[in-house]
Amino acid sequence: MAKPRVVIDGQAGTTGLRIGEMLSVRSDIELLSMPAAERKDIASRAKFLNAADLAILCLPDEAAAEAIELVSNPGTKILDTSTAHRVDPEWTYGLPELGDGQRQKIATSMRVANPGCYPTGFILALRPLVAAGMVLPSTQLTVNAVSGYSGGGKRMIEAYSSLPPVSRSVDAVRPLALYGLDGRHKHLAEMQKFSLIASPPLFVPSVAPVFCGMMVSTPIPRSSFVQPNTTRAVHEVWKLCYGDAPMVELRDPDDSGVLREGRFLDLDDCPRRNGIELMVFGDIDIGLVLVARLDNLGKGAAGNAVQCLNLMLGSAETTGL
Repeated sequence: MAKPRVVIDGQAGTTGLRIGEMLSVRSDIELLSMPAAERKDIASRAKFLNAADLAILCLPDEAAAEAIELVSNPGTKILDTSTAHRVDPEWTYGLPELGDGQRQKIATSMRVANPGCYPTGFILALRPLVAAGMVLPSTQLTVNAVSGYSGGGKRMIEAYSSLPPVSRSVDAVRPLALYGLDGRHKHLAEMQKFSLIASPPLFVPSVAPVFCGMMVSTPIPRSSFVQPNTTRAVHEVWKLCYGDAPMVELRDPDDSGVLREGRFLDLDDCPRRNGIELMVFGDIDIGLVLVARLDNLGKGAAGNAVQCLNLMLGSAETTGL
């Protein structure tokens, strides 16, 4: 039996490079490689896209839309890592842990939209609590998040890595910085839709002077719970939802080892991980804080894309992960 053929359009970008690295060592697929000189040639791109059983688009929104128009082969499946189709009802949202039947939807879909990195952490932490009736969907939530600078693409990577690091503890000279302060971040639509809340959260992202890693924290005030709930109650809801999810790790609320010096939650354990950790902290009298920790290039991008690719090609979900 012939191996499924896979092509990456945008293989020189940050996400494309990571996906290519992960797929290049696999013997169960044939990875088609566009010659560097032909990557911007429309005719060459069309040839490769239509020769593939699955095309992974690692492109900006407009370029991804152009690539889709080049696909005329009805047998070519598309996995798009851009933001262009994440809330499009004609596309399947590529988050396998989203709920019952989502893996099957991904496996049988011809068009899958890979989730954003921040939304992956926010949705997986919050959605089970809303679905279980624990958190009111009408709650106006605030999300505080930090990502490594690789999440900002080539321009941000160049800005943060153009000078030598100031010390061994950081990868760049620029300090932590807030961004997206106009409240119109491109991830808001999918964050609202797939977390089941009624309105977009107030989202405050930031970039840290490290190459990769991400933490997404969502404070839930006591008044937003249908009834007072504990960290243990949240953990039990997550267990029911993700108990058999191979890429989700639930940290027990009583696990004091997760905090450095008993106080600090670090990005240290994020790099090169294709899974996600979910944690909950806080006090029943005040409220709780949901935290997702992941690699923005792993489960937040390339790792999740490979997870979807496996499902779309009929491979074991964790192959290569």
